[in-house]
Amino acid sequence: MPDISFRLRHNGRVAILVSRYNELITTKLLDGALACCAESGVAREEVDVVWLPGAFELPAAAAAAAESGRYACVVALGAVIRGETPHFEYVAGAAASGLTDVSRQYAIPVGFGVLTVDTLQQAIDRAGGSAGNKGHEAAAAALGAADAIAQLRASHVED
Repeated sequence: MPDISFRLRHNGRVAILVSRYNELITTKLLDGALACCAESGVAREEVDVVWLPGAFELPAAAAAAAESGRYACVVALGAVIRGETPHFEYVAGAAASGLTDVSRQYAIPVGFGVLTVDTLQQAIDRAGGSAGNKGHEAAAAALGAADAIAQLRASHVED
Protein backbone atom coordinates (compact mmCIF):
# COMPACT_ATOMS: atom_id res chain seq x y z
CA MET A 1 0.00 0.00 0.00
CA PRO A 2 1.47 3.39 -0.97
CA ASP A 3 2.41 5.92 1.67
CA ILE A 4 -0.01 8.78 1.17
CA SER A 5 0.67 12.18 2.69
CA PHE A 6 -2.12 14.08 1.00
CA ARG A 7 -3.22 17.57 1.96
CA LEU A 8 -5.72 19.25 -0.30
CA ARG A 9 -4.91 22.93 -0.43
CA HIS A 10 -7.55 24.05 -2.91
CA ASN A 11 -10.91 22.35 -3.08
CA GLY A 12 -11.26 19.38 -0.76
CA ARG A 13 -14.07 17.53 -2.53
CA VAL A 14 -13.52 14.26 -4.34
CA ALA A 15 -15.89 12.72 -6.89
CA ILE A 16 -15.87 8.94 -7.14
CA LEU A 17 -17.73 7.62 -10.18
CA VAL A 18 -18.62 3.93 -10.09
CA SER A 19 -19.95 1.63 -12.79
CA ARG A 20 -22.85 -0.60 -11.75
CA TYR A 21 -21.89 -3.11 -14.43
CA ASN A 22 -19.87 -5.86 -12.72
CA GLU A 23 -21.00 -4.42 -9.39
CA LEU A 24 -19.53 -7.37 -7.47
CA ILE A 25 -16.13 -6.01 -8.50
CA THR A 26 -16.80 -2.27 -8.56
CA THR A 27 -18.18 -2.26 -5.02
CA LYS A 28 -14.82 -3.60 -3.82
CA LEU A 29 -12.98 -0.99 -5.90
CA LEU A 30 -15.16 1.65 -4.24
CA ASP A 31 -14.29 0.28 -0.80
CA GLY A 32 -10.61 0.67 -1.66
CA ALA A 33 -11.05 4.22 -2.98
CA LEU A 34 -13.00 5.28 0.12
CA ALA A 35 -10.36 3.73 2.38
CA CYS A 36 -7.65 5.67 0.54
CA CYS A 37 -9.57 8.93 0.96
CA ALA A 38 -9.99 8.28 4.68
CA GLU A 39 -6.29 7.39 5.07
CA SER A 40 -5.42 10.61 3.25
CA GLY A 41 -7.44 12.78 5.61
CA VAL A 42 -10.38 13.43 3.29
CA ALA A 43 -13.55 13.41 5.38
CA ARG A 44 -16.32 11.10 4.13
CA GLU A 45 -18.63 14.10 3.77
CA GLU A 46 -16.17 15.55 1.26
CA VAL A 47 -16.52 12.51 -1.02
CA ASP A 48 -19.39 12.28 -3.47
CA VAL A 49 -20.07 8.79 -4.83
CA VAL A 50 -22.07 8.65 -8.06
CA TRP A 51 -23.18 5.36 -9.61
CA LEU A 52 -23.40 5.00 -13.40
CA PRO A 53 -24.73 2.22 -15.63
CA GLY A 54 -21.34 1.16 -17.01
CA ALA A 55 -17.75 2.10 -17.78
CA PHE A 56 -18.74 3.66 -21.10
CA GLU A 57 -20.64 6.40 -19.21
CA LEU A 58 -17.71 7.32 -16.94
CA PRO A 59 -16.14 9.99 -19.22
CA ALA A 60 -19.35 12.04 -19.56
CA ALA A 61 -19.88 11.98 -15.79
CA ALA A 62 -16.22 12.86 -15.21
CA ALA A 63 -16.59 15.84 -17.56
CA ALA A 64 -19.68 17.00 -15.67
CA ALA A 65 -17.86 16.70 -12.35
CA ALA A 66 -14.83 18.57 -13.68
CA GLU A 67 -16.94 21.26 -15.32
CA SER A 68 -18.76 21.91 -12.04
CA GLY A 69 -15.55 23.19 -10.44
CA ARG A 70 -16.56 21.51 -7.18
CA TYR A 71 -13.88 18.82 -7.14
CA ALA A 72 -10.13 18.66 -6.66
CA CYS A 73 -10.09 15.30 -8.42
CA VAL A 74 -12.21 12.53 -9.88
CA VAL A 75 -11.81 8.78 -9.40
CA ALA A 76 -13.38 6.58 -12.09
CA LEU A 77 -14.07 2.95 -11.18
CA GLY A 78 -15.26 0.17 -13.44
CA ALA A 79 -14.59 -3.38 -14.61
CA VAL A 80 -14.56 -4.40 -18.24
CA ILE A 81 -14.09 -8.14 -18.63
CA ARG A 82 -13.21 -9.56 -22.05
CA GLY A 83 -15.90 -11.62 -23.68
CA GLU A 84 -16.19 -13.35 -27.03
CA THR A 85 -16.92 -10.19 -29.05
CA PRO A 86 -14.97 -6.98 -29.75
CA HIS A 87 -17.25 -5.13 -27.33
CA PHE A 88 -14.47 -5.23 -24.72
CA GLU A 89 -12.09 -3.20 -26.91
CA TYR A 90 -14.70 -0.54 -27.68
CA VAL A 91 -15.81 -0.03 -24.08
CA ALA A 92 -12.34 -0.20 -22.52
CA GLY A 93 -10.83 2.04 -25.18
CA ALA A 94 -13.62 4.60 -25.02
CA ALA A 95 -13.45 4.77 -21.22
CA ALA A 96 -9.67 5.22 -21.18
CA SER A 97 -9.62 7.75 -24.00
CA GLY A 98 -12.58 9.71 -22.65
CA LEU A 99 -11.19 9.93 -19.13
CA THR A 100 -7.81 11.06 -20.48
CA ASP A 101 -9.55 13.76 -22.51
CA VAL A 102 -11.42 15.01 -19.44
CA SER A 103 -8.24 15.22 -17.41
CA ARG A 104 -6.50 17.23 -20.11
CA GLN A 105 -9.43 19.46 -21.04
CA TYR A 106 -10.21 20.49 -17.47
CA ALA A 107 -6.72 20.14 -15.94
CA ILE A 108 -8.14 17.93 -13.21
CA PRO A 109 -6.70 14.61 -12.05
CA VAL A 110 -8.81 11.62 -13.01
CA GLY A 111 -7.79 8.43 -11.25
CA PHE A 112 -8.16 5.52 -13.67
CA GLY A 113 -9.63 2.65 -11.70
CA VAL A 114 -11.22 0.86 -14.63
CA LEU A 115 -10.10 -2.75 -14.70
CA THR A 116 -9.59 -4.14 -18.19
CA VAL A 117 -9.13 -7.85 -17.68
CA ASP A 118 -9.56 -11.15 -19.45
CA THR A 119 -11.32 -13.07 -16.66
CA LEU A 120 -13.50 -12.58 -13.63
CA GLN A 121 -10.70 -14.03 -11.47
CA GLN A 122 -8.31 -11.34 -12.67
CA ALA A 123 -10.89 -8.72 -11.70
CA ILE A 124 -11.34 -10.28 -8.25
CA ASP A 125 -7.56 -10.33 -7.77
CA ARG A 126 -7.37 -6.59 -8.59
CA ALA A 127 -10.35 -5.59 -6.46
CA GLY A 128 -8.87 -6.40 -3.09
CA GLY A 129 -7.44 -9.82 -3.88
CA SER A 130 -3.90 -11.02 -4.52
CA ALA A 131 -3.06 -8.07 -6.81
CA GLY A 132 -4.20 -5.41 -4.33
CA ASN A 133 -7.04 -2.96 -4.77
CA LYS A 134 -6.85 -0.86 -7.93
CA GLY A 135 -9.62 1.39 -6.56
CA HIS A 136 -7.29 2.36 -3.72
CA GLU A 137 -4.45 2.91 -6.18
CA ALA A 138 -6.60 5.06 -8.49
CA ALA A 139 -7.70 7.23 -5.57
CA ALA A 140 -4.09 7.56 -4.35
CA ALA A 141 -2.99 8.68 -7.82
CA ALA A 142 -5.81 11.22 -8.13
CA LEU A 143 -5.28 12.62 -4.63
CA GLY A 144 -1.53 12.86 -5.09
CA ALA A 145 -1.92 14.61 -8.44
CA ALA A 146 -4.52 17.00 -7.00
CA ASP A 147 -2.09 17.90 -4.23
CA ALA A 148 0.71 18.54 -6.75
CA ILE A 149 -1.54 20.62 -9.01
CA ALA A 150 -2.71 22.68 -6.04
CA GLN A 151 0.94 23.38 -5.18
CA LEU A 152 1.71 24.39 -8.75
CA ARG A 153 -1.29 26.70 -8.93
CA ALA A 154 -0.29 28.31 -5.65
CA SER A 155 3.20 28.90 -7.09
CA HIS A 156 4.67 27.25 -4.03
CA VAL A 157 6.15 23.84 -4.53
CA GLU A 158 7.32 22.03 -1.41
CA ASP A 159 10.34 19.75 -1.54
